[in-house]
Amino acid sequence: MGSRNFEEDGVPQALSLEKPQTEIKIIGDEEVNDSPIEQVRLTVPITDDPSQPALTFRTWFLGIISCVVLSFLNRFFGFRQNQLSVGSISAQIIVLPLGKLMAATLPSKPIRVPLTKWTFSMNPGPFNLKEHVLITIFANCGAGGVYAVYIITIVKAFYKRKLNPLAAMLLAQTTQLLGYGWAGLFRKYLVDSPFMWWPANLVQVSLFRALHEKEKRPKGGLTRLQFFFMVFASSFAYYVVPGYLFPTLSALSFVCWIWKNSVTAQQIGAGLNGLGIGSFGLDWSTVASFLGSPLASPVFAIINVLAGFILNLYVLVPIAYWTNTYEAKRFPIFSSHTFDSTGQPYNISRILNEATFDLDHDAFNSYSKLYLSPFFAFNYGLSFATLTATISHVALFDGSDIWQMWKRTTSAARDKFADVHTRLMKKHYEAVPQWWFHIILVATVALSIYACEGFDKQLQLPWWGILLACAIALFFTLPIGIIQATTNQQPGLNVITELIIGYMYPGRPLANVAFKTYGYISMSQALSFLADFKLGHYMKIPPKSMFLVQLIGTVVASSVYFGTAWWLLTSVEHICDPSALPEGSPWTCPGDDVFYSASIIWGIVGPGKMFTKEGVYPALNWFFLVGLLAPVPIWFLSRKFPEIKWIRLIHIPIIFGGTGNMPPARAVHYLSWAAVGIFFNYYVYRRFKGWWARHTYILSAALDAGVAFMGVFLFLTLQSYDIFGPHWWGLDSTDHCPLATCPTAPGIVIEGCPVF
Repeated sequence: MGSRNFEEDGVPQALSLEKPQTEIKIIGDEEVNDSPIEQVRLTVPITDDPSQPALTFRTWFLGIISCVVLSFLNRFFGFRQNQLSVGSISAQIIVLPLGKLMAATLPSKPIRVPLTKWTFSMNPGPFNLKEHVLITIFANCGAGGVYAVYIITIVKAFYKRKLNPLAAMLLAQTTQLLGYGWAGLFRKYLVDSPFMWWPANLVQVSLFRALHEKEKRPKGGLTRLQFFFMVFASSFAYYVVPGYLFPTLSALSFVCWIWKNSVTAQQIGAGLNGLGIGSFGLDWSTVASFLGSPLASPVFAIINVLAGFILNLYVLVPIAYWTNTYEAKRFPIFSSHTFDSTGQPYNISRILNEATFDLDHDAFNSYSKLYLSPFFAFNYGLSFATLTATISHVALFDGSDIWQMWKRTTSAARDKFADVHTRLMKKHYEAVPQWWFHIILVATVALSIYACEGFDKQLQLPWWGILLACAIALFFTLPIGIIQATTNQQPGLNVITELIIGYMYPGRPLANVAFKTYGYISMSQALSFLADFKLGHYMKIPPKSMFLVQLIGTVVASSVYFGTAWWLLTSVEHICDPSALPEGSPWTCPGDDVFYSASIIWGIVGPGKMFTKEGVYPALNWFFLVGLLAPVPIWFLSRKFPEIKWIRLIHIPIIFGGTGNMPPARAVHYLSWAAVGIFFNYYVYRRFKGWWARHTYILSAALDAGVAFMGVFLFLTLQSYDIFGPHWWGLDSTDHCPLATCPTAPGIVIEGCPVF
């Protein structure tokens, strides 16, 4: 048995960007019987019971119900001002007693399927871990979201145009399924490889073990299950305060309270609409709602994200704003909206040809160029840099390892690359045939072309746009998958896809967002599929069972998301229009509003009138070159000074993409997320490693579940009846920084703001 200590100079290999071994060391004739990643060794068991049934009646029944309920709740709350994300952990907890109840009450007598020789039992024995994992995969499908619903929303609620419901349904289904077609191509690299460890999955593994393994309570301590329920109860009880009685706790910005009449001070101190200096939140949803749980991210990734946040918000944005670059003082310092040259919101109706639903060039030329806030402009520039940095970083740091992986997977010696988990899976279970993935790919591409080319071309995207989107997604799935599988961060393709189709097919907003969705989400879905496959890999689930559950779960979730959205968009009057909604109405669609702004920038106006000499921001194109070259000096220094371990911790794609979740995430979310993550995954990990290994992922799951359950409880019992907390200062869900959104250029008149 090899050494289990993979630390060098105090830096754990799992938390570094050390070049991974391409072959697990062999001592004598015995291969190291574990994972080379320390967090995996501390969390994932190296045992399996192949006799446990997995795809049972209980799996289908509880899994589909979980998928439907989570799909409905997440889409329902997604249209509301105070969004609530109900994750699969909630279902993971609830289905355990339900599964045990079914095991105790259902008949075990085999039931024959009519007209076949097949039989099944509604109760094949005790409710087991593998059933529980597959039910949770169903729930993951319901909790993951359906990006194409944004397109349906902006067409019906913002542009107020007709959309064939069948075209909308096909759009929702095909964008979710397309990525599965080529996920199979990368299983060898992103699932079987022990160095692709998918950190977020360890939270789920820890919770599964806590719920299923019999554990003796340590003297003076708690079992992991007892610890989970203690934290869950505390999180559930506490969330009534920031979720109902005192919403201001979600974003505390003391600078604004001190300088109540200073626009500059509030721009600096506002956590929601400013730079967030001194701002923080006392609410777990502030910490984890937009960026995910920081407890599941390696500390080097957290620090790189924080570095990117500092680069954008504390270097680029202040320099641009206070030097008035791009007339920045005419606009809010932090905003995702679009503006005209006078600092007013851009009037899209003045430049849109209603008959053909494309850009009226004469009207645009007589109105105004399109302007962005300094933050939004630099966020696009950093998105350009992230894309090219991802390519060069993976080529420099991981290119040789990818080549070695390829050679091993095509040679007889490939099993030497496997760890114990891969060997167990190959020994006991049959892999998913490659032709399953090929059938899905061909069928989905055909349906995608039909959805966009048929129905009077309501979605505007031609057939070649679908094929180009597929090519882009396929090209980036492997490099971005490597980053996500090792850092828990996923650089997005949304901006580059918008840019490409914006140049090739300008002036058509729906073609732009459809192309973005097919290109970006198909890659994201492929990685989601592979992440779930890795969870099944850790938990020793038969791959064919995993495949079927993911496929059917995706179809069910897409159908429910579409149905819920169509119902609300056709039944709630003035949905997504705050100016027309009655006072106190929650149906403001904050996420859809950002998507709508993007459709204006990239679809109607287009990058040709934004990022060339015709527009305001041609200089941002230099970010492409900056991103391509930035990893080179880091790679060179890491090779020249291999003894300096921290150099390899600098991850340029994560730094440049650090603020990719802004908006809807704000400064207070990033600062709170980073503080909690660094405390647990650096200080606690180094000083109290035993406690960290036993409790950290359980703590993350319990905090998430407590917030989710209390959020649903508050809505069902109070908020759905328009019963809110007592009217007082703390009931305001803002951070009390009303001047943070004001311009500071002379003569700009905005309601509620001083005129300079």
